[in-house]
Parts: sequence; structure tokens; C-alpha cells
Amino acid sequence: MTDRITSWHANPSKPRFVPPPGAVDAHCHVFGPMDPFGFSPKAKYLPADAGPDMLFALRDHLGFAKNVIVQASCHGTDNAATLSAIAKSDGKARGVAVVDPAISAAELDALHEGGMRGVRFNFLKRLVDNAPKDQFLDLAGRLPRGWHVVIYFEADILAELRPFLDAIPVPVVVDHMGRPDVTQGPDGPDMRAFRALLESRDDVWFKPTCPDRLDAIKEGGMGDPWDNFAAAVAPLVADYPDRCIWGTDWPHPNMETEIPDDGHVVDMIPRIAPSAELQTKLLVTNPNRLYWAD
Repeated sequence: MTDRITSWHANPSKPRFVPPPGAVDAHCHVFGPMDPFGFSPKAKYLPADAGPDMLFALRDHLGFAKNVIVQASCHGTDNAATLSAIAKSDGKARGVAVVDPAISAAELDALHEGGMRGVRFNFLKRLVDNAPKDQFLDLAGRLPRGWHVVIYFEADILAELRPFLDAIPVPVVVDHMGRPDVTQGPDGPDMRAFRALLESRDDVWFKPTCPDRLDAIKEGGMGDPWDNFAAAVAPLVADYPDRCIWGTDWPHPNMETEIPDDGHVVDMIPRIAPSAELQTKLLVTNPNRLYWAD
């Protein structure tokens, strides 16, 4: 059997930053448990179990009130583990699903009833084998009222994706800002291209997340405390304060090296959102607009 990956910190520190009341960790995942929730045969990685009990304990430890659980690629289009976690949250979690584009209206309605409020399209070739744009657009036009599309891609394909992104008929949330090269700084070509996307329509949102991925030493970055990330991302949050949401990315899928301390990840928040007003928008107002509007 393939060795299962443990990608999270075993004893994360208590962050110095105290999130405001009602703060939402708006990008996290659950893995299994494998029994009863198996992993997709197409999964590119096989994680150790990281279920809802662990997630909610971390939520409380870090000082958050709610979670948005994003379906992890290792579970494919079987959303059972994510739905189970939402059901166990006592109303403190909502979710983002991954589905077969041919999903029926009845199945989408069932996901809505289970707490899903968006669907994720993944364009990372190391994680998925196929990303059919035409089928994704058809699905985006059939989503339940109030849903949005979450999209994950890397900066080098943003120009290629622009016609597709422009055609999505519902709000779009971009995971991890489309993974720009933060070592280029706030005015580098990757960030300029991403700003052009934000300027093209007023319903494109973003997650200023994953300093541990975007400023990792193995990626040519600084590593913890991720100074390149702070410098590149803070101006983006300042300029688009009503269209950003934040999350830990726990349990940090596929991070076998440079596993981040979640307390340190939380302590990035005041570096990219230095005022109380920005912090409240990033952590409370904005995610509630997207996920708890009803």
C-alpha cells in the first residue's frame, strides 16, 4: 500500500493575532476518515486521515468561529466526507463541492441542502487529469441560486484562461490568487495580470492565502515568516478589501516538506490586513456574504 502523507503540523502554536468575533476560516479541507470515506482511485496523493474532529479542534485553537470546507481533490467528485463534516459542525461550516459536470439539478439541490454554496474547478495538472472548459461553463449556468465558482490555477495559464473566466456567469473566487510568484513583488508581472482580472469584472473574489506554498524555500521564496508574501499581497488586500476571504488551507494538501505552523499562518493576517476594518472584512463580513447570505 502506498504510504499515506501527513501534511499538517502536529502541534501548531497559538497565534499572537486574535481573530475578530465571528471570524471564518474560509479555505480548509477534510481528508476522510478513509473508513468510511474512501479516496478517489484517480487521486494524485493519499493523505492520512484528517477528519472534522481535528478540523474543529484546530478552529477553536486558532480562535475562529466557522469554517468553509473545500472538497479536496483526493476525494474526487464524491463529496460525502465534506458533507459529513458540514453536518457535524452545528451550523458552523459551509462547503464548496467538486462535481461531475453532468450532475443533475436534483443532485445540486441536495448539495445545497447539505451546506454547499459553490463548486470548484481545478486546473492544476499535477492534481487533475482533465478540466473541460465547455462542460464547466454549462455547469456554471445551472448552479443553485446564490452559488459561485471557485477556481484553482497557476499564474502561467491565467492569460489562456481569461476567455473562460470572462464567460463564467456567476461570481468567481480565485484560490490563492492564482498562485502568483510573490518574489516578483507587488508590481511584478504575475500580480499585474491578476489585478487586470480583478479590474475586468467586479464579481471576481480572491483568497490571499497559502504563504507557505507561495513563499516556500523550495519555490525560491523566503520560507517562514514568508516576507515576500506579505510584501506582495498586502497592497492587493488594501485595494480590493470587499472581495477577499481568507483561510488556513489546513491540512495543507500534499505538503510533505516545509509543513507550516498554523499559528504562524494566522499571524500573517495582520501583515496583509493591518487595520481592524480590513481584518473584519477579510474574516467576517466577506465570507458571510458568500456562504451564509441565507
